[in-house]
Amino acid sequence: MAGEELRPQRAVIRSSTGNWALQSALDRRGLGPVAGVDEAGRGACAGPLVVASCVLRPGDARKLEGLTDSKLLTEAARERMYDLVLARALDFAVVVIPPAEVDRIGVHVANIEGMRRAVAQLTTHPGYVLVDGFKVPGLTAPSTAVIKGDQVVACVAAASVLAKVTRDRIMTELHGDLPCYGFDVHKGYCTADHTAALNEHGPTAQHRWSYVNVAAAGRLHNMCPPHEVARRVVQNGASPEVGVPGSRRGGTRVR
Repeated sequence: MAGEELRPQRAVIRSSTGNWALQSALDRRGLGPVAGVDEAGRGACAGPLVVASCVLRPGDARKLEGLTDSKLLTEAARERMYDLVLARALDFAVVVIPPAEVDRIGVHVANIEGMRRAVAQLTTHPGYVLVDGFKVPGLTAPSTAVIKGDQVVACVAAASVLAKVTRDRIMTELHGDLPCYGFDVHKGYCTADHTAALNEHGPTAQHRWSYVNVAAAGRLHNMCPPHEVARRVVQNGASPEVGVPGSRRGGTRVR
């Protein structure tokens, strides 16, 4: 039938290629270069949100053996993979979104905007973009959201490593200025030690005042946010719509 003649061939994804399978299939169909995008620090209540994009060279799997979700790597392995990705990547970009911007527009909006910026800053225009977790409208190329993309797609895993190592280094530097919070250990996430430090010392300008635990610690110390804050408070960055001005889901008003 004529319709069947016009139907394009299906792309074959070979499971033997591991987390390079989807990228390789897109490359074979002429949809490369393929960019992966991921973030680090969405759930943290202190420090920046960091978003990275990365374009890997097709056929580089052996050169980047062991590449996977940055959260599954030890710190030493992440640092080693970070250097490898910088050396081997065809292109990459890293966007750092400070806490004040996260508070002003909400964490989900900041995340989406950061992903757009990270793709736009690539000097190699991608033919296709693979994003970890959820759809990102407004990208400059066709895109697909991949569930657990940082584990199943190599270029997304590479982006996760770039974002995670960049953010961890920023938090370690912040520890030098604010040692009482232990940023070098928990990297701004809501551990018991971080919560205790927040309650004892109160939040700083490096904290996200749109997060419920930070807002509560600020009230405990009669402190006001040092910058504009979205009307609703985020429960640890867990819900995509929480923290977006005007959102009616999952948030608690700042009182």
